[in-house]
Amino acid sequence: MGDMIKGNHAIAEAALRAGAEFYAGYPITPSTEIVEYLSERMPELGRVFIQAESEGASINMVIGASASGARCFTASSSVGMTLKQEGISHLADMNLPFLAVNVTRYGNGLGTLDTGQSDYNRDTRGGGSGDYRNIVLSPSGLQEAVDLVGLAFDLADKYRVGAILHTEAALGQMMEPCDMPEFREVKRREDGINGDYTIKNRVSPLTADRRKEAIELKERYEIIKANEQRWEEGYLEDADYVIVAYGLAGRSAMGAVEQIRAEGHKVGFIRPITLWPFPEKAFSKVNPNVKGYISVEENALGQMVDDIALTLKKYKNSSTPIYCLAYAFGIPTMKKIKEDFLRINAGELKEVY
Repeated sequence: MGDMIKGNHAIAEAALRAGAEFYAGYPITPSTEIVEYLSERMPELGRVFIQAESEGASINMVIGASASGARCFTASSSVGMTLKQEGISHLADMNLPFLAVNVTRYGNGLGTLDTGQSDYNRDTRGGGSGDYRNIVLSPSGLQEAVDLVGLAFDLADKYRVGAILHTEAALGQMMEPCDMPEFREVKRREDGINGDYTIKNRVSPLTADRRKEAIELKERYEIIKANEQRWEEGYLEDADYVIVAYGLAGRSAMGAVEQIRAEGHKVGFIRPITLWPFPEKAFSKVNPNVKGYISVEENALGQMVDDIALTLKKYKNSSTPIYCLAYAFGIPTMKKIKEDFLRINAGELKEVY
């Protein structure tokens, strides 16, 4: 068991140990500790840290670092991530890998400083202009967050896409014991700018064959969807109801399922770890006689619930009811999830789909 460490510090240190050479970002609560930590730690390791003048400037610096073949990343929270979307869409257009850490805070626009999951739609759908997706990974604890950082970098490099570590305010601020990986040496990508004004294996966006690119893009995303779905599951084979939740809400939901089953109700859970690609394969393991699915989310309207509905339509052609427990902000307690499950079981809450 490792030492106690704060979430934002753990994520920052994990990125360094995964071989990150370059960071550019701008302070914003509740992710600011990442900037603070790296401002001291990266110079110690002889790596490049820049506090940019804005979120837009920082993501443009990441474009340059990635184009040079460096393993690079940035971090922000919600509205700050929104400000990065133009740069992220350019990274997608140029097939440049990167990692962005989103320590989500609840709300529209500037929002609040409360923990939440209201950025699901933007992070899983792209968010900027164009036709692209980023791989999105969501941890339910600090050890998993540390482990996913290295995976996120590797997947971004493998598929030439962006990766987002989609966390939330409470995870960034909480403390847990955590084991850190050993330091890894990562070589510069060979396709990066090589210093003599040429770019290996790269075509200008102005002269690219866009139709050919579109076909290749779709094929690449289909490969990602086929190979990179990740989730945690439990009790699906006999489940009358399946609770689906990610992040810290997923952690509470898993505890609630244990309590509900102890009282004799057959309930299972799916905790998505990849939000994109959404873990559609997990649903193939569910009891074919399941009575309903319940999406548990930290937002006001429900967002992941739509992906559950699309998955069931696409793969099971199912008319099974889908319910949504959207708790706005804050981590839902096991007690509250259990109480609302009993209301669904009693027919007191209406399905969304």
